[in-house]
Amino acid sequence: MVISVEDARLAARRGVPRWLFDYVDGGSGAEATLRRNIAALARLGFLPSVLRGAASPDTGTTLFGIPHRFPVILAPVGMAGMLSPGGEISAAIAATRAGLSMCVSHFALASIEDVAAAVDPARLMFQLYLFRDRAVTRDMVVRAWAAGVRTLVVTVDTPVTPLRPRDARNGFRGSTHLSGRLATQCLLRPRWLYGALRRPNRIIRNLAPYGMGDTLFAQAAAIGRAINPAIGWDDIAALRESWKGRLVVKGLLRPDDTERAAAAGLDGVILSNHGGRQLDGAVSSIETLAACRAAVGGRIELCVDGGFRHGADVVKALALGAHGVLIGRPWAYGLAAGGIEGVTDILTLFHDGIRSSMTLLGAPDIADLREARCDRLASITDK
Repeated sequence: MVISVEDARLAARRGVPRWLFDYVDGGSGAEATLRRNIAALARLGFLPSVLRGAASPDTGTTLFGIPHRFPVILAPVGMAGMLSPGGEISAAIAATRAGLSMCVSHFALASIEDVAAAVDPARLMFQLYLFRDRAVTRDMVVRAWAAGVRTLVVTVDTPVTPLRPRDARNGFRGSTHLSGRLATQCLLRPRWLYGALRRPNRIIRNLAPYGMGDTLFAQAAAIGRAINPAIGWDDIAALRESWKGRLVVKGLLRPDDTERAAAAGLDGVILSNHGGRQLDGAVSSIETLAACRAAVGGRIELCVDGGFRHGADVVKALALGAHGVLIGRPWAYGLAAGGIEGVTDILTLFHDGIRSSMTLLGAPDIADLREARCDRLASITDK
């Protein structure tokens, strides 16, 4: 069992080809926002309350209508099935066993139908990108509903794909085929390669019906061209009108945008800078959380992602008013390091860290953390 997310990260780096590790691990531009996500959480310190008898805190909650044993959602990670055979299905099973939900990526190797068939689909969310071809988007929405998914998460912070230097150096997502360089990196990871050859899916199954390429590399290169860069609030309003389930928008950071989402009748917002993979230099979600919470009050659910590596980080977000936290890279590292057991280990680490932090803070349940809000946090400024 790994004892930290960093352990899983190092194991993943040793276990998968460099181009694949860099795709998961890297960010855009100078990777300033990637680093800022973690640093912003580190600058928040706890102000614990003692002698409160919170020896067995209740970590249970409900997020976007789904009961959770603790307030963590597996964030969508594109092409995670490359990290381990049956990767997305393994992650969904691990999440279900842990009493959590998973947001299945639009760009998962396993189709939404296959993931939903492996677990209770009521515990799944589906991440939706809005394509230039609206017929493709409409069909994907119909497929998600037919599979039993009732929570749609629309990602809105990717109108273009910026330079991601690690991907560019490796030649990944710029080539429509497996180059000699990428193939050599695969040969250097024989255990991973053996698993890749046994992998049931070698393309993005969600995209298979839409003529976007017949190899993973062709599909990856086509994704940036397929996403509509001109989406607006009218598109969200149209989805709100047509989608009968819960509708969540992912990728907001500003309080006024969050307030507009609430006014548009959405069920929730996920504050996110896409893990530092989009606008380099953007603030972290934890830095805007309190202001966004104040802007919407209790009208909609508010979750955050970006830089969360410990259970204590999750508790910090809850103390600032978040309903829950999404983790992406941590479960991807766990998947690459140990398949379903690796994801389970990561989730156990987060749950244990949340429980111990709540006990040490004197918080008997999640509601107590939210009600206390910033009373249990102090901002630590750099000297």
